[in-house]
Formats: sequence, C-alpha cells, structure tokens
Amino acid sequence: MRRARYVLVFILVAAGSAWLFWPARWAVNGPMLHILLGRTLPPQSEDHVLARLRVPPGFTVTRFTADLPNVRLLHVTSEGDILATQSRAGRVLLLRAAVPGQARTAGVVTLLEGLDRPHGIDWRDGWLYLGESRSIRRVRFDPATRTVSGTPETLVSGLPAGGNHWSRTLRVGPDGALYATTGASCNACIEDERRASMLRFAADGSGQEVYATGLRNSVGFDWHPETGDLYATDNGRDLLGDDFPPCELNRIVRGGFYGFPFANGMRVPDPDLGAGHEADVARSLSPVHAFRPHNAPLGITFLRRPPAPSLRGAALVALHGSWNRTRKDGYKVVSLHFGADGRIEERDFLTGFLDNEEDVIGRPVDVAEGPDGALYVSDDYGGAVFRIAYGETSAGETSTGETSTASAVTGGAVAPSSATPTPPFPPETLQRGRALYEKQDCAFCHEAKRPIAGVLPRRLKNLRLRYDVDSLVAFLRTPTPPMPVPPLNDAERRDLAAYLLSLD
Repeated sequence: MRRARYVLVFILVAAGSAWLFWPARWAVNGPMLHILLGRTLPPQSEDHVLARLRVPPGFTVTRFTADLPNVRLLHVTSEGDILATQSRAGRVLLLRAAVPGQARTAGVVTLLEGLDRPHGIDWRDGWLYLGESRSIRRVRFDPATRTVSGTPETLVSGLPAGGNHWSRTLRVGPDGALYATTGASCNACIEDERRASMLRFAADGSGQEVYATGLRNSVGFDWHPETGDLYATDNGRDLLGDDFPPCELNRIVRGGFYGFPFANGMRVPDPDLGAGHEADVARSLSPVHAFRPHNAPLGITFLRRPPAPSLRGAALVALHGSWNRTRKDGYKVVSLHFGADGRIEERDFLTGFLDNEEDVIGRPVDVAEGPDGALYVSDDYGGAVFRIAYGETSAGETSTGETSTASAVTGGAVAPSSATPTPPFPPETLQRGRALYEKQDCAFCHEAKRPIAGVLPRRLKNLRLRYDVDSLVAFLRTPTPPMPVPPLNDAERRDLAAYLLSLD
C-alpha cells in the first residue's frame, strides 16, 4: 500500500512538472468557450462592456446591437444598414440603420438563411455576392427596400473545402472582378494551389485565376483608395512559440508568392518545411508590415470618409487575438498609418476586450465604414456589433435603450444558466456516435490521458450547459479553428453529438 502511494505521488509530481515545463510552442491559451467549444460569451451587461472599451480622444463607442452569436463579416449599404454574416447559423442578417439621434440599430431581420457557412459578402450593381464554404453565389438585393428577390444563383462551385480554415472571404474589386481567399487546410503543410491562395473570377464566375499564393489564411483584404494597391492580412502559423512567426500585412500583386508554407515573415525558412525549398524561400514576397505573433489580424478596411484628421489615409484592422501564446495578446482594433517613406505605423484604436492579459470579453473580426463616417466592428465572441463615431455625445446621451434581437437571431444557442436535459438516446445511436468519435480520433485532442504532440489536451466537459443536439451539430459543421472540420454528413454529426452529450 505504501509503495502504491509513493508511485501515485511520483506520478502526480511528474505530471505537475510536465505542465510547468510544457513547451511554450504548444500553449493553448485563449477564451476557452470560443477556442475549444466555439460559443459566444454569456450575455454581458452593456455598462460592463462599455466601461472596459477605450477609443482615442474625440471618439465614442456604443454597442450597436447584441445577441448576434458568431457574427463575422460586415457590409454597410448605401442606406446605412449593415449586412452581417453568421457563418455557423448559415444566415445573412440586416441590421437597420440607427434612427437619427440614436446609436443603436432600429432592428435586426434575417435577410437570407439556409446557406453553406456564408462569410464574405459584398454588393455591386444590384447583386449581393456571397462567399460560402464551397461556392460563390449571388442574389438580387435592393438596398432601398431592404429586400432580396429571386433565389441565389451559383457562380462558382467546387471551391476546396474542409480543414482548419473553412471561411471564404469575398470582395468585388475596383475592376469589377470577384476576389476570394481560401485559407490553408492545416497549420503548416504543402497545399493544392487553390488553398492558401487568393482567387480571381469574372463577375459572372467565369475565368478562374489563381491570383496570389502562399497566403496561409488571409481573411481580410482591401484596396488603398488612393494608390489602388491591394493589401491583405495573413495569420502566421502556430506551434513555434510565443514570439514567432509574425502575422502579416501583405501588398498583393498578381502572381505573387507570399511564403507559406516554406517561409515565415521576412523570408525566414520554416523549421519544418523550409529545408529543400531554398528557391521558394528566396522568391517569396515579404510582408510590408508585421503584426505581433499570433495576434490573428482578420478584417481590414481603408477609410474612404475618415471621421477625424488622425485617420486620414489610414486602415483599420481587427485583431482577433491569440490562442497559441502563454500570455494572451491582440483582441483589439488597430489603425495603420502609411508614411511617405513606405513605413507603416500601427496604433491602438479600440481596446479593452482583453484585461490584464487574461480576461477576454470580445474578439474583433471585421471593421466597416458607414456613409456618415461612423465605424462598425463585429465581435464573434461577445456576439455584438459596436459603433464608433467622432464628435458625438456619450453613448448614454445618444440612445434610449437596447433593441432586443434575441427572438430573431438566437441561432440555436442554449441558455448557459442551466443544463439542457439529455434525451434517452437509443443505444444504436450512441454506438454509432462512439464509433465516429474513435474513427475521427477525437481523443487525440480531448482526452488528457493521451500524450499530445502539439496541442494540450482539453476534456469535453459540461457540453449540456451550452448545447442541445441541434446546436452541437451546427458547431460540428463549422468548428472554431484550430479544430478541423470533421468529414461527416449531418446524420453522422447527429450521432456524434448525441454520444458527446451522453458523456456528461
């Protein structure tokens, strides 16, 4: 018995030591509800959130609307309404412009639903263009009447799908062509040329061209309004430590190669894949600006109607925030200022989502500019859109109350205050779910008894506090990176969801 106790003590000490000295490159440190389970925060009071947020002098920030789980990319219409994608729910929402004298939306309606993980969105010549996981589609949309007509038509099908970076950002360029980015399916690997790339198509979807390559995950891109140059953010790879590699801002040129997966940052050979690819490293184009490692820059918007002199010629970038760092970093919006000498200065613009390198209340995704110069920021963790204006009175003096949108856009989320009763699943359902769990090797990342090379194991606990079967199926369709999309159909996802819920 005494010997067994000694053995147990030795095991506990060894396990604790392994945790203390776990390599920083394998750190998993982020807002765990979002990183691991893909959920938004429980509702946060407006007073609490606004007390945390900071903007430069002369600006005010208000919560334009809340209760928008997993809200992603934004587009402001000519009428001042905001179109927003909810990828996981398969919806496009319309957030009506604020009534004069107020700073909150006048209402939220579902414009389109039943889509395949819509992400990128843009409008041109009466058409609303949608970047979905496997396709590009368009539908007629009238900003004046706020209505769509007809059914979406598919312009491009067969986009490469699956893997870690499933989102497809889409923009209509100044030349009228469609530009779409397709992130890598992995952390670091050699890809098909249509992954980790920017693609270009004619407005009708014809004439596919691989416009630029070596872009690991460029979620945001925009054209400089004066020079016409195209710039794209890019997320650097993970599992190389806290301070390498940097995330990037790249100036995109036709035919350009931007390094992934052979080079990182300023042509630094990748420690895993750089050897033997010296020529590829040498020909890669270096970033024009380096963001801090793991800050995850997503949406970028050049300001056409800057609300303040300090923002003339600037771009705003949403930093989604780190997960693969021992200390959290990012979680803010920054402004980029382009000097005559080619240097780019980065300044904080909207901060406070991260407090004391630990407490996270939001993860910015995109920035959009309204026709009146107001700025809008989406937050997929807090489930909100914020409005930032210059020269207005404080938020408390410009509004009369929050617009309730929960009944229209809850997206299948389960209230976190109490556990959802788990139905008595049939034994055959649980058997199939367990077989899928084993086949997909879910234990590799989710069972602490397994030695993990590259990811700290995280147990799946208390799922019923956040999910029912339908919402867990929806999450499995569009999991939050770094979790890959499991190659399952909806019937298989339902079996797996039932098995996972039965584990609580």
